[in-house]
Amino acid sequence: MPEKDGGKAGGMVRAAGARRELRLPERQPLRQPSRQPSIKDIARLARVSHPTVSRALQNSPLVNPATAAKIRKIAEAAGYRPSAVARGLVTRRTRTVGLVVTTVADPFAGEVACGIEQAANDHGYAVFLANSNADAECERKMVQALAERRVDGIIVTSSRVGSDYLPMLAELNVPMVLVNDQYPGEFVHSVMIANEDGSRAATEHLIELGHRRIAYVGDRSGYQTETERLEGYKRALGAAGIGFAAELAVHGDGRPEAAVTAMDGLLKLADPPTAVCCYNDMTAMGAMKAIRGRGLRVPEDVSVTGFDDLFFAEYLEPPLTTVRQTMRLMGRIAMESLFKLMSGEDSVAQVKVEAELVVRGSTGRVRTNPGPQVQGITTPASTDRSPGTPGTRGTHAQGAGRRLG
Repeated sequence: MPEKDGGKAGGMVRAAGARRELRLPERQPLRQPSRQPSIKDIARLARVSHPTVSRALQNSPLVNPATAAKIRKIAEAAGYRPSAVARGLVTRRTRTVGLVVTTVADPFAGEVACGIEQAANDHGYAVFLANSNADAECERKMVQALAERRVDGIIVTSSRVGSDYLPMLAELNVPMVLVNDQYPGEFVHSVMIANEDGSRAATEHLIELGHRRIAYVGDRSGYQTETERLEGYKRALGAAGIGFAAELAVHGDGRPEAAVTAMDGLLKLADPPTAVCCYNDMTAMGAMKAIRGRGLRVPEDVSVTGFDDLFFAEYLEPPLTTVRQTMRLMGRIAMESLFKLMSGEDSVAQVKVEAELVVRGSTGRVRTNPGPQVQGITTPASTDRSPGTPGTRGTHAQGAGRRLG
């Protein structure tokens, strides 16, 4: 029996069981991407020589202003974009800089990188980023690789190589600036925070609040920042007539996990500290966790200070008293120093950036009367626990900052 094809207008009939004929759409030819116009194409359209086009696009005064305007208009209409590679071959400048960081996950490195990139963009430069994983040999390889790619300059944050770059500079033939150099010794051009001043101010703040048993949780790496911050802590104690107690100076690795262990050891002492200065904010975060883990409170039982003022510091509970590093400013200063070196200008060899103590809720006055036993630890009772109230150096409201130096 024949059947009607309901899919065709006019009731066309096909035999039952007949195979339906499938029609595939016609294949469209692939469109080839249009070729990027060259300087020679623009020269042909403008009826001038291609050196004239090149000069006009570089705003050379050797080209008649009317001709230059005509050439630029034609180039814009044709969608011409100058080749950075070709321009670099002529000018011997790539308008790129290399940036080596310890890890892109480090909040400090991220903030410094933002400052570097902003300054680079203001001058029409692009930034190539490399990660050293805090390894000296990897850092050297990254610097070497960037130099081989003909970047105009290199910045290294938290360098694990430092002064060892000195013999490499002549070989690399590329300007270099270090930010927070971690290798003890001198380097030709570097930007550092005033570590000793910052740590001293944090310790003095705790002394003003009446604390005498003040611990220090540092970074066992022994790098330059650790050495300077420990020295600032010791000097503040000495100036106040407080002897340095080796049992109160312990070390983690700059991360929260190791700080928990280090702080827990301090709290187990027969005479535990009433306050602690931490190497950085990450260490302070771990210290606060260890304090809470023993049923104690911050700052009621133990006051805590950090260093860096990372983005999370004001969101901790309580908000962290810390020494602020103006990280983006440090990045901009490093980039401006590098620009001077690349242009052959004189640049300050070693820049010390002022630190700023930011007083928040994690510090308070020391307790004066013996308190109850908490999980095997004797804690003092409070008579005055005004968080963040300084002593002889004047009053600063919570969250307020004060410049040092």
